[in-house]
Amino acid sequence: MSGRLILAIVSTVFEEAAMVAAVVWGLPLLGVHIPLWVLIVVMVGWAAYAVFSYWKGSHALRRKPVAGLMNMVGSIGEVVSPLTPEGVVRIGGELWTAKSARGKIKPGEEVTVVEQDRLKLIVHKSNAVDLEAVE
Repeated sequence: MSGRLILAIVSTVFEEAAMVAAVVWGLPLLGVHIPLWVLIVVMVGWAAYAVFSYWKGSHALRRKPVAGLMNMVGSIGEVVSPLTPEGVVRIGGELWTAKSARGKIKPGEEVTVVEQDRLKLIVHKSNAVDLEAVE
């Protein structure tokens, strides 16, 4: 077992123990009585959340880093907001401010990064770039 998994299990057990102590000893002192079945449902839900968050966190840690700005030229993305001439594109799951090099580009269309100006990307429609390459 990895150290991260052991830490996740131990911390979840401590969280659930604190929840039981609060419901069984703390709340009755304040005159609040919660049925046992509610406590069990909450604990099962909390455990499910802990497993889900561990799984998603592990997945995120194993994911390769995004190419980054230095390697954006040549990347292919999708227009999110209309490029008239500026708008937003999604590349590799990230949103970027972009400017159309020629004309308007509608949302949903595929674009290719041809240049970058600091944090703004200059893009062409993907099929337009392919036609220029042939000429």
